[in-house]
Formats: sequence, C-alpha cells, structure tokens
Amino acid sequence: MRMPLHPVAVVSLALASLASPLAPVFAQDTVESFSQVSKPAVKGGKLTSFNPIVTGEATPNNLRDITCEALLTKDGQPMRGGLTWRVFSPIPAADGKLPLVATSEGGTAAFQLVPGEYFVNVAFGRAGATKKLVVPDQGKVDKQVMVLDAGGIMLNAVSGSDVRIPPKELSFSVYSSEVREDGERNLVVADVKPNSVVRLNAGTYHVVSDYGTVNAVIRADIQVEAGKLTRATIQHRAAKLTLKLVAEPGGEAIADTAWSILTSSGDTVSESVGAFPTLVLAEGSYIAVARNKNHIYQRDFNVQAGVNTDVEVLLDEKANDQKAAAQDVVD
Repeated sequence: MRMPLHPVAVVSLALASLASPLAPVFAQDTVESFSQVSKPAVKGGKLTSFNPIVTGEATPNNLRDITCEALLTKDGQPMRGGLTWRVFSPIPAADGKLPLVATSEGGTAAFQLVPGEYFVNVAFGRAGATKKLVVPDQGKVDKQVMVLDAGGIMLNAVSGSDVRIPPKELSFSVYSSEVREDGERNLVVADVKPNSVVRLNAGTYHVVSDYGTVNAVIRADIQVEAGKLTRATIQHRAAKLTLKLVAEPGGEAIADTAWSILTSSGDTVSESVGAFPTLVLAEGSYIAVARNKNHIYQRDFNVQAGVNTDVEVLLDEKANDQKAAAQDVVD
C-alpha cells in the first residue's frame, strides 16, 4: 500500500496541570507516507488452533475459507504489513477470558474455520479494531474488511528555541485525553523514544515529555489523524547544568562534594554526590548548596531555557554572593 502525502495533523495544546508548563509544539511537514514507516510486509499466517467450544470437531469437509483485510481509512487500500490478527471464541473459558482460536501476522489474513460465531481482532501497533464474525454452514462467505481508523505520531523535543536534546535524555509517555474521576489519565504507551513511530487509533492524546530525571517535564495534547503520520517537536523550557565546587573561577572541581539543589522557595529538587554532577533543570531560579569537609557553601543561580552551562560554587562565600548579583544584573 502506498498512500499519498498529506499535510500533517493540526497539533492542539492543553495545560494539563499547574506544575507543568504549556508546551509549544511545532508540527512539521510529513515527508513520508504512514505506510512507508510501518513494518515491512510479512507473509500471512496460518490457522494455529481450533476451539471445540464454538465449532466442534474440524474436518476437511466443514472448513470454510475466511479472508480478512484491514484499511487505515475507509477509502484506503488494503494494508500489506504490520498487522496482527486474532480470532477468538465468543464463549469465555473457565478463567473468564475468550479462548484464542487462530492468529496471523502480516497483511491480509486467510483462515480456515468451521461454521460458528467468532470475534476477529486486528492490531496495528496500539491501534486496533474488533468485529463479530458469523461463519455459515453453506453459501458465500464475504471478505471481512476492517477499518482501523488509525494514524501515527513521531515525537521529538528541543531545549529553548532550537537546542538539540540527546535522544538518550528524552522520553515520552502517551496518555488518553480523557481525565478519570480520580484526576488521572489512562496510560496508552510508556517510555517512547524520540523519532520512533507510535501507531494509534485516530483521536487526541495527551503526551508527557521528560527531559532528564529531575523536573523538566512538558505536557501537550496532540491530534492523530487517520492515515497520517504527525511529526511533532515539543519545546522544553530547561537546560543542562554541571555543578562544581571550586577554589577560584574556572578552577578544578573539588571531589567528595555533596550537592543539594533547592528552588527559590526552599524546596529540594535534586541531591547528588560528586565532583561535577550533571543534571537537567526546568527554567527558573535555584540555590546550589555544596557540602564538603563539614563546610557548607551555596550560591543562587538562574536556569535559562536552552543555555547549557557550568554552575560554579566558590569556597569564598562573598565571591558567590557577588557572582549571583552579577548574574541578576545580566538577566
């Protein structure tokens, strides 16, 4: 299947919580059709098992040929790969689950089933569709066509206006857009890596982007359109910092130093031990507290989005105050 190129889906934004800032999201032009970034075609699978609960004994005389195909949109072409087909009995087993009758991987699927009732499910990544199938004793059996109404998203992020973030420092989680009564959302898929395709049913999803492991978290609502791949870049208001306790500006970092990072209101956001720990912080004002040999040193500093830098705390406390004051003037 080869689909025409479409404009990228419009990306809407929503403020999910007061603690997480509203994320600017830049939608880029679609450079590949959705099918081109999907899994390659795989030869259709075969029947893997029969379920006597539904159909009774299977013999060569009562098997009916069933063909199933899936479309991304109702006007689309049959998909040639990336699908997982499952056929279930409608009668729950002793464990309460529907027994699995047959499976197939690839594109169009062909099954041989004895007459009876079944549920057919097709999955395309996190997208899927299910329908009831009635296999008659005789007569024509129509091709089973399933419309997935599915698309995909490919996520990335920058720091500030255009500072590239190393992929290993980024992760995304995709949630449903609806908020439950307890104020939480249902998780759709966790730990999504940058530039990977997530296949989803069409609709609006709530995306949470984590940069580092401290407090650089951005949320945005992104629209997935059927048959389209949305490439979205989220803008983090954060920066990467390296902490150093030094005797003089630009000096060698002093080892065996314990660090605490506090907000301007005194809340602790990070603790670590080392000569020069590195961490990512959201934009804002902070206090760096260094403990070394029973002495405590501290310095106020500001984080500017996209400005990765060293934060030096000097053994001379007066110099720290002067450095903080100078930074305030610059800001």
